[in-house]
Amino acid sequence: MLKVAVPNKGSLSESATLMLKEAGYRQRNDPRDLVLIDPENEIEFYYLRPRDIAIYVGSGELEYGITGRDLLIDSGVKAAEILSLDFGKSTFRFAAGDGSITKEEDLVGRRIATAYPGLLSRYLAEHGIAATVVPLDGAVESSIRLGVADAIADVVSTGGTLRAAGLTVFGSPILQSEAILISRGEVPENTPGEVLLRRLQGVVIARQYVLVDYDVPNEHLDLACSLTPGIESPTISPLQKSGWTAVRAMVKRRDVNQVMDELWQAGARGILVTDIHACRL
Repeated sequence: MLKVAVPNKGSLSESATLMLKEAGYRQRNDPRDLVLIDPENEIEFYYLRPRDIAIYVGSGELEYGITGRDLLIDSGVKAAEILSLDFGKSTFRFAAGDGSITKEEDLVGRRIATAYPGLLSRYLAEHGIAATVVPLDGAVESSIRLGVADAIADVVSTGGTLRAAGLTVFGSPILQSEAILISRGEVPENTPGEVLLRRLQGVVIARQYVLVDYDVPNEHLDLACSLTPGIESPTISPLQKSGWTAVRAMVKRRDVNQVMDELWQAGARGILVTDIHACRL
């Protein structure tokens, strides 16, 4: 059976479980369960600490896993991102509080506290910044006040925690992170692993797009289709009403209201929007 790691708690856990359910997989009902077998799909799910998932996949003990991009890079293991899952987004940033450090060049010779020493060390080496990494196991915001660091590098979602600690972010983002599907190697064709990848990919796309149907006069058909090009191309069908065509196309969810406005101005009528629950493209 295919062995897949799923976050057992934290910000990624609930969303990962929901996505797997939408992809047609069984998931645990009791949060204390550590393993769940889905015999119909030939897959075993192991519920692990998000920080440990990359290690298990990188060692080959488990074949796939859902974790954060930041955690994968921090682990330094031989595992690769094979699909971004479009949830759990955050930014890894530098922050300091006394005003003496306002740009990355100011970090030279300073102490930087972080819960991601592998990720930070790699970034500093790539950018030629000679600084001391102070590894901490969470709550790095207090490190400057307690005198063990001059700056911090941490995951920022809204920035509220940093502001509450009197810290201000500076410099460019170190990393844009989100939930990802990882594997030790390439996904073999015609295997449960490929099915997992395609199903999750289908859920990601279904969440990002909606299906738009509308009717448009033939003289405005080219303009309307340019507004809704779809994935490959829109589907068009002649209507019984002479001189009119029905069009169906996938449209980015975030753009759909603007697209409907533009279609209306182009003469389209009967514009309908439908959610997509799953797809294969």
